Parts: sequence; structure tokens; C-alpha cells
Amino acid sequence: MKKIKIYQVDAFANKLFSGNPAAVCPLDDWLPDETMQSIALENNLSETAFFTKDKDKFFLRWFTPKVEIDLCGHATLAAAHIIYTEMNYQDDNIEFNIKSGDVLNVHRDQYKLSMNFPAYEPISMEQNFNELYDALGVRPSLFLHCNYGLAVFRNEEEIIQITPKFNSLEKLRYNGIIVTAPGNDVDFVSRFFGPKLGIPEDPVTGGAHCELIPYWSKCLNKKDMIARQLSKRGGELYCSYLDDRVIIGGKAITYMQGELLLNNIVSYDK
Repeated sequence: MKKIKIYQVDAFANKLFSGNPAAVCPLDDWLPDETMQSIALENNLSETAFFTKDKDKFFLRWFTPKVEIDLCGHATLAAAHIIYTEMNYQDDNIEFNIKSGDVLNVHRDQYKLSMNFPAYEPISMEQNFNELYDALGVRPSLFLHCNYGLAVFRNEEEIIQITPKFNSLEKLRYNGIIVTAPGNDVDFVSRFFGPKLGIPEDPVTGGAHCELIPYWSKCLNKKDMIARQLSKRGGELYCSYLDDRVIIGGKAITYMQGELLLNNIVSYDK
């Protein structure tokens, strides 16, 4: 019987049941894409990470319950955490090769893992805010776009009060909508909604901070910042802006481990 190890990790978390849970599957060889997509759907977490190792190189992919995605922060953090805690990896740096051709570096500093990701510069969009107002129930003061839509609000309280209409969000042309504002006791706060990706609200979104960090670094005139994502589970991120790259740091903790029994993929309709 083919057995594959699987772990569930709370990323950007100092304790269990906080941060963003991700599933992690170390593989000897890639599974068929449809099998990995089915595993991600079965897990029903915002992302499942799959990685392989060839000599000294790691290769990493991520799937939501609906689609494979190009970049994911918290599941990268979760994968690095498993490599250190379960595979006895000794080097303080891990390089993940991803499908886009980019290489993501994760650095270990005691219990904190810091990811070196590409920076995405959001561009201000001239548009009617009526659709956003209908979807979010609050009108942003500014809207920008890069990988995701980025709606800027005046304060943390406005972000907390947002109760989105997910059907309306899904009709927008953006794969995800980030909402953000200055924080009360951190540099900035955010939430992330991605119903098109099968993620109504993501607990903590590392990839969204590839846009948030450049934006807030310029607004606040700061290179190093602390951010908080205001989901129900919540999570803190340690951020730095390096012009064309960003550093996104946090902690992780393993919640669960088990095995996938893939030989059980059979039909009983006989």
C-alpha cells in the first residue's frame, strides 16, 4: 500500500489553534496533478504544500481546494518547519525551487523562520468603488492592484467591522481582495478574502504581504515593520522591505501528523 506522510502545521502562530493551518506532504516523487488537487480538496485547508528533494535541492508546490497557485507564504513556512522538525535538516537556510523559476529562501533564527519573497508593487487604480462597497459594506479610501486587489481603509476598526458578501466578491475580476489599514499597536493590519480560490477568508496570508509590505513601507517610511492579520485565528508577521524582495517572518507549530493511504483510491460501485 502506498503511504505518504502528511502533517498539519499552524503557521505564523506562537500556539496551537492560531495562525494559519496548512497541510504539508513530503514526496519522493511528484504525484499526478489531479491527485494533489484531490488531496488539497480533501484536506479542505486554504493550502496544501507538496515538496520533493533532489540531492540538495527542494522543490515546492501549493494547492488550494480549487486550484494550484503560484505563491503561498504560510504553507512555505509550514513546509520549512516540517523539514527542520521532522527531517533533521541542519542548514539554517532552505532554498525552495518553485514552478515560476523563482527560488524562495527560508532562514532559521532559533524559533523564527524568515522567508525571502518577491516584492509586488501595487498600483493605484482609478475606478468606481460601488462594486467594492457592495461586496465589503465599507467604502475604501484607496484601491490598488498587483497580484490581488488592495483596498486601503482609515483605521483598524473599519477592518474588523467588514462583513463581506462572498458572492459579490467572487464576481469581481480579482483572485483575492486584501483589506488593510494602519494598526493600533502594530504598523499595519489586514484581512484577505479569496472565494475564487476556494478561500472565503484566509487566516494569515503570507503572499498578500508581498504587496502589503512595499505599500506600507513607503507610507510609513519604515523598512522593518510588524503586521497583524485580523482573522478570527489571527497571526503576527515580521516584515522587511528590500526593494525588489520582502522578508516575511513568523513561527510555526505542528498540530497533527498521519499518513495518506493512496491505494484506497478505488471504486466500490460494482
